[in-house]
Amino acid sequence: MVTAQPNLETEAERSARPVKSADRTLQLLETLAAADGPISVAELHRRVGFPRSSLHQLVHTMAASGWVEFTGEGSVAIGSRALVVGTSYLDRDPALPHAVATLESLREASGYTTHYARREQAHVLYLATRETTDSHRATSRVGRRLPAHATSLGKALLAELSAAELDEVLGSDPLPALTDATITDRSVLAAGLDQVRASRVASEREENTPGVCCVAATVGYRIPATDAISCSIPAGRATEAEIARVGGLVLTAADALGARLRAAGVR
Repeated sequence: MVTAQPNLETEAERSARPVKSADRTLQLLETLAAADGPISVAELHRRVGFPRSSLHQLVHTMAASGWVEFTGEGSVAIGSRALVVGTSYLDRDPALPHAVATLESLREASGYTTHYARREQAHVLYLATRETTDSHRATSRVGRRLPAHATSLGKALLAELSAAELDEVLGSDPLPALTDATITDRSVLAAGLDQVRASRVASEREENTPGVCCVAATVGYRIPATDAISCSIPAGRATEAEIARVGGLVLTAADALGARLRAAGVR
């Protein structure tokens, strides 16, 4: 006689299991957010792989509440509700008002567009940007998420990690290339991060945006640092001397911002 085994799964374990409908909703939002523009429902189905009936129900439910929008000819895009919720993240961040003031001062001192970003595992999330008045190119935007290894902001923040931490963050998958200049060789990246640790300034040339060079430094109010600021320099102006000049300004601004945040008790 076979005795039935008791179900040893705890209530906490049961409650921690992902809810399929919620998981699919989040995947839809992230897929639409990552798209360059509106995409057809057929293309959305191809990207997420949900059953067609479930996909259509989810899309229509999300459209009714403003999370997605129908744009005509069967296409869908991220909706305005996502902006409202995303803005609340910025509104509650105590570091951001200080960072914005720093970006504006750094823009005036450098003459270039400035950025503030936070590392999220293997990516950086742009939280603020201040464009120069003569900027002809939007090099980044608030809410944009890029692989950390392909940005100066990300390299500055990755340099804060130990070798073991870096391996854990980057994982075992190949590093994606955003342009022909993106560094995807891990040994080359590691050597570059050693240089960042020595100089405290990170740089990249056209690794995520053609025609743009960026210089960045971390903001030291957390250990390891989670945030960094940068300047975007048109590649044609990014001489060695100009990179050194702007790098000095960025480092000074980042250190000053870190000191202000610590003094204000922001953690």
